[in-house]
Amino acid sequence: MALSGMRGLSVFISDVRNCQNKEQERLRVDKELGNIRTRFKNEKGLTPYEKKKYVWKMLYIYMLGYDVDFGHMEAVSLISAPKYPEKQVGYIVTSCLLNENHDFLRLVINTVRNDIIGRNETFQCLALTMVGNIGGREFAESLAPDVQKLLISSSCRPLVRKKAALCLLRLYRKNPDVVNVDGWSDRMTQLLDERDLGVLTSVMSLLVALVSNNHDAYWSCLPKCVKILERLARNQDVPQEYTYYGIPSPWLQVKTMRVLQYFPTIEDPNTRRSLFEVLQRILMGTDVVKNVNKNNASHAVLFEALALVMHLDAEKEMMSQCVALLGKFIAVREPNIRYLGLENMTRMLMVTDVQDIIKRHQAQIITSLKDPDISIRRRALDLLYSMCDVSNAKDIVEELLQYLSTADFVMREELALKAAILAEKFAPDLSWYVDVILQLIDKAGDFVSDDIWYRVVQFVTNNEDLQPYAAIKAREYLDKPALHETMVKVSAYLLGEYSHLLARRPGCSPREIFTILHEKLPTVSTSTVAILLSTYAKILMHTQPPDPELQHQIWGIFNKYESYIDVEIQQRAVEYFALSRKGAALADILAEMPKFPERQSALLRRAEDAEIDTAEQSAIKLRAQQQTSNALVLTDQRPPDNGSVPVGQLALVKMPSMSHSTDASLADQGLAQENGTLSKVDPQAAPPSADLLGDLLGPLAIEGPPIAASSEQNLVSGLDTVPSASDALALAPVVEQSNSVQPIGNIAERFHALCLKDSGVLYEDPYIQVGIKAEWRAHHGRLVLFLGNKNTSPLLSVKALILPPAHLKIELSLVPETIPPRAQVQCPLEVVNLCPSRDIAVLDFSYKFGTTMVNAKLRLPAVITKFLQPMSVSAEEFFRQWRSLAGPPLKLQEVVRGVKPLSLPEMANLFNSLRLMVTPGLDPNPNNLVASTTFHSESTQAMVCLMRVETDPSDRTQLRMTIASVDPTLTFELKEFIKEQLVSMPTAPTASTVPAPGTPQVQPSVPSATPTDPGAMLAGLL
Repeated sequence: MALSGMRGLSVFISDVRNCQNKEQERLRVDKELGNIRTRFKNEKGLTPYEKKKYVWKMLYIYMLGYDVDFGHMEAVSLISAPKYPEKQVGYIVTSCLLNENHDFLRLVINTVRNDIIGRNETFQCLALTMVGNIGGREFAESLAPDVQKLLISSSCRPLVRKKAALCLLRLYRKNPDVVNVDGWSDRMTQLLDERDLGVLTSVMSLLVALVSNNHDAYWSCLPKCVKILERLARNQDVPQEYTYYGIPSPWLQVKTMRVLQYFPTIEDPNTRRSLFEVLQRILMGTDVVKNVNKNNASHAVLFEALALVMHLDAEKEMMSQCVALLGKFIAVREPNIRYLGLENMTRMLMVTDVQDIIKRHQAQIITSLKDPDISIRRRALDLLYSMCDVSNAKDIVEELLQYLSTADFVMREELALKAAILAEKFAPDLSWYVDVILQLIDKAGDFVSDDIWYRVVQFVTNNEDLQPYAAIKAREYLDKPALHETMVKVSAYLLGEYSHLLARRPGCSPREIFTILHEKLPTVSTSTVAILLSTYAKILMHTQPPDPELQHQIWGIFNKYESYIDVEIQQRAVEYFALSRKGAALADILAEMPKFPERQSALLRRAEDAEIDTAEQSAIKLRAQQQTSNALVLTDQRPPDNGSVPVGQLALVKMPSMSHSTDASLADQGLAQENGTLSKVDPQAAPPSADLLGDLLGPLAIEGPPIAASSEQNLVSGLDTVPSASDALALAPVVEQSNSVQPIGNIAERFHALCLKDSGVLYEDPYIQVGIKAEWRAHHGRLVLFLGNKNTSPLLSVKALILPPAHLKIELSLVPETIPPRAQVQCPLEVVNLCPSRDIAVLDFSYKFGTTMVNAKLRLPAVITKFLQPMSVSAEEFFRQWRSLAGPPLKLQEVVRGVKPLSLPEMANLFNSLRLMVTPGLDPNPNNLVASTTFHSESTQAMVCLMRVETDPSDRTQLRMTIASVDPTLTFELKEFIKEQLVSMPTAPTASTVPAPGTPQVQPSVPSATPTDPGAMLAGLL
């Protein structure tokens, strides 16, 4: 765009760039748009120069991000101008401002067609460029035949034919049913003889699109493509301008090999031999050099050649060369080359038998598991999984187990699954398989699906020789101080069935086994309690002769759980107690489980059904995770609004479990089938629990269950999420001002600080300071707003209006219309909380200083955590409540990424500031925090809330958070609010003190701050 000579346009651009802030820029743009609109209304008086200038200004304004909803007709009309300067503006601005469905485009189809079929090459290029950029259906119907004629015309210059090929490509991609390509095979074959490499590259792009839809029609193009590769790679018959760092037209080479991959095979032996000679030359002639650009180009050609070699199923000698080359690449420093080397090795394993050759590089592949780049680690894991067989299974599985303890959270679930599958497929003996699975559960229990431990129990049940060994290993793991709940499940099951086989071993008497298992009971969830009760009954059955003391201990436990809130547990306790009093008949009723019928493993079936994880798919997943983390796009998990559950005053009231775990019935019924259904039907068996990771005392795991789909999504971008459209008042921005008065300090940071403490500055600008002091008591809040005039002139027309969300009842006392010079006024505010919600009350505040009118919408820190009351509970009471709140929607869990890194003490201070009392030492894992509190609202009495946060010492930017309460809405709202605080927190918080009920709220005083010291205005008050 040559803008020289357009002084008005240059001045306008300079004015915009010199604006001090966004408001000034908007005012300048609005002024210019008004001027343009006025001039366009009097179009008869506009010269072509002026119209061109105004249309350029419109385009510039549009590129700045402003809406331009007029002047389109003027831009389109310039396309018909006879001179190049005006026509160029018309084409460019039309391409930018209008989409393919705009009605105005119909007006210029004839003009565009005349330019395309005309003899002015410059006009032809402008028209082809615009048609290619817009690519609409009407353009395709009207102009495609003319564009095709330009492409095959021998009288057109290469510049025009290049643009014609690309224009036709766009029209064909957008409208393949409209663009008629019947009989184009011969024409495309002729075009491949083109000597001009620019035209040839464009034509090859078009050919890729054509053969991707129907390769059968273009077999005649195949020999020509091979000849082009010979010309480029072997003869290097390429002009200097198409040589890139010594590589002949790498773009054309890549496109040509891409075309060849759409043909299933090459039957002609001469063509096949010529192609393999070219590929051999590419493979042998590519190496890693220091120049990054040359590396990128040469490796783009190389990896496309590798893909073509695999597609054509070349002879093994060439495959060996490919593997050797890839083995060299996975050891270089450049991460992109290492990634591509690993990915192509994995692809080669899928299409051909080169496993023995790839095994030579096993050590280097294992080293790639420790690469700093997670993409490379993923590809290395895929490759190790694909290359594993009986000969190297032990080495690979041991490496995966060793890597598991240091792997990223996002990879641990995949690691655990693949290690379990490899151990099952290639186990040299079953005892090794049992060792691997138990190690897996011990190191990554939260990432071990139920299918894995179901499967190991099936193996043990079906192999009598394995039963004593499995029981011994389970007994050994029980001696560990911190044991994952999944390990408790599998150990309890195995020892319940086979502990009698260990009776003569030290530490394996029935009483000792019962004692060590019973130590785990207070720390496990409801589903595991059911398995433990079944194990106790089995221990009683196997204890011969009977041990009266042990019998009475177990009976006492059964008696205790006969009135348990969970129906499954209650029924088991009642039935086991009754059965255990039947004497010898117990042995027949609780006999050992029979063998499971042979069936395909669920893990192997999952591996077979899984999609091949390509590099592109992995990149999409990673981008999605990063977007979820950084942009905080939250899927609404809000439960249906069915009201809160009333509970007693500060009472830890039990609520009936909304779901029961299949695990509860496994101890009696055998193990679930691989697809999760029971292998032996129990009429009392309950549906599986959705809270598979809801256990309290397991090792850290940060890959939580997927977020449930919802019809509503909330986007948090610096403001609190407001999920209800009816509460639109709460969606006010942090501050909106009608002039250039700028606030002092960051308003969002001030709001976040006041979420953690009860006094401070809410808003400040050069004229006023708004402070706040609050006292919170149960579901009531009493606040005082301090409005301090910082100047020697009065503030006039002062107005304050509260825009409350539906869940808050707020009363604001009368606000004076005038604040005298250097004085303050106090405005009391009463708040009543009606129900749990994260919606924010907004203070719509305005005043006038001189001729300046200021308006700001400020979020009030009457947030959900202000209605919490910290409480301290004992470990036993905490665990009992935690187990009773089983699964969604009462217990929700989420992985939170993008957290501001905090040490554990700092994080504990944050939670204490949010009125969640952190109890040190309640969780045996020193990297985890456990907290408790009660929530108050007018519609309910106190409702207990429990929280567990699991952190990773090696990565403080992510954690896993579990929130549980007796009310689904409260659980969801509290989880989302705490997550927002963790992610958007501006600075590391410190614990704040909550004023005792009944203490005075404020002490009036006259501020002594001067206008030059605005920060000190409320120092004496706050």
